Amino acid sequence: MKGNQKSPTEISKLVLQKILAKMPLLFLVALIAGIVGLSGTIKAEKARMTAEKKEAITQERPPANVVLLEVSPTTIHDRINLPGIIEPWEKLSVLAKVHAMVVETPVKEGDKVTKGQVIARLDPVDFRIALDSARATFELAAADQKRLGTLFEQGAIAQAEMEKLEAQVKTSKAALENAELMLSRCTITAPISGVIRRLDAKVGLLLNVSDPVAEILQIDKVKAVVGIPESDVALVRNIQDVTLTIQALNNKEIVGRSHYLASSPENGARLYRLELAIDNSDNLILPGMFFRAHVVKKVFKDAVVLPLYTVIKRQDRQFVYVEENGAARQLPVDYQGTLARQPGCC
Repeated sequence: MKGNQKSPTEISKLVLQKILAKMPLLFLVALIAGIVGLSGTIKAEKARMTAEKKEAITQERPPANVVLLEVSPTTIHDRINLPGIIEPWEKLSVLAKVHAMVVETPVKEGDKVTKGQVIARLDPVDFRIALDSARATFELAAADQKRLGTLFEQGAIAQAEMEKLEAQVKTSKAALENAELMLSRCTITAPISGVIRRLDAKVGLLLNVSDPVAEILQIDKVKAVVGIPESDVALVRNIQDVTLTIQALNNKEIVGRSHYLASSPENGARLYRLELAIDNSDNLILPGMFFRAHVVKKVFKDAVVLPLYTVIKRQDRQFVYVEENGAARQLPVDYQGTLARQPGCC
């Protein structure tokens, strides 16, 4: 070769070297262009799919089935439903007042008795003898007082002697009355009208003083006893009538009248005893029966009642929808569960 002229082979090598030197840059530019193009294609495809999906949902979604519920003002009773038990109006235990043997029991358990009816008789022999002795002593003292009274008027007997005789008369009279009383206690009668729940006295049984003879329940009038929670005592205090349901009598409903509210709780549950008086002249209600008491604490008049499922809750908000001129309008419900009145509403 002449001068600086290069052969075709050398020129080819130089061109190849320059191409190889610029190859990474060209590859990077081509890669970026490909990514940009692919990203645009993906976005376009995603937008197309979203639009198609939205259109499909709009076409497939059925119209909302709206049901209108007409409401009107009514009276609401704020009540509590509490369990209770029936108790007899009175329960008395009849006890022996003398030491004697039972010789007769003209009644049996379950019998109805009236006040003053004989329920047991004790052996009166010893008490009759004591009565006869006391009567004889009294009659002798009274005769002596009458006989010596004439002598005292004549001055034949001292004043002290007459006073001593008067004391003997009084003492013997008291002994006579005590003997009559002890004899009368051999006949045991019912102190109240009711039913013989238990008869402890048996013929041949030797009773001591204060031994049980019988237990009598007064059930022509009974008490319905229910425990009132501490939080409701103030509201129940002025209630007069309470409706009761007795399950044992085919859920019979009766009305009990407030009779007594305890001033302090009777147990650790902090329940206050409320007694309700119930007439039971037919004796259908028996002591020990359970019941449910429907205690009305408060009455709300002209209140609008809504089903619970109509109240919608979103976070800390509660509201319902009301129909107004053919359109649904959202109406808030306050924390007490009442509709918040708004201008032009309700």
